[in-house]
Amino acid sequence: MSSKNSKREEENAHEELTIKEELNNKIKEQKILVDELSNLKKNRRVYTQQPNSNIFFLADKGETLSSCKKELDTTRKEYQDL
Repeated sequence: MSSKNSKREEENAHEELTIKEELNNKIKEQKILVDELSNLKKNRRVYTQQPNSNIFFLADKGETLSSCKKELDTTRKEYQDL
């Protein structure tokens, strides 16, 4: 009975580690994205991709930057909660 419990604990630990790695990678991507958007010249255009498609639309740089910052904050919070 205890071998089953230890196996479950190992699986849960492995799953949590995988989730942490994914969140860490997402945090890195979001940091880079925020830095890139912050360093763009004022006259540069920004395009956002529509979910589940290959279509891009012209977007407001400020709105895009703020939404990326919000997503970074929520991802950091998720990471800290684990």
